[in-house]
Amino acid sequence: MTKRGGTEVFRITGARQGLADDVRGRQRRYVISMTVRTLSVIAAAVLWNIERHVAFVALALGILLPYVAVVIANAGRESTPSLPSTFVPTPARPEIDAPNLKKSSDQS
Repeated sequence: MTKRGGTEVFRITGARQGLADDVRGRQRRYVISMTVRTLSVIAAAVLWNIERHVAFVALALGILLPYVAVVIANAGRESTPSLPSTFVPTPARPEIDAPNLKKSSDQS
């Protein structure tokens, strides 16, 4: 798709999310994961003498969540495969050969 002037046309539906919005979303996911981790470590400490099996599960969750939180927080800025391409290619135009110009000395 081209306009009259031959400029390239881009689809807005294929545009990625803004950088500030992306960073804000990743920070939010990280804070939520770390809050769940903190609550699970506190639950493990509280439940240690009451219900040891649940305390072990909460402790395991508290140990594994930092890794998962970092992986989830860093999973950003990938292009979504379901969105269309951001660039609509223009059909190739045939090349026009330059005219065969003779040197000024050849014209005489």
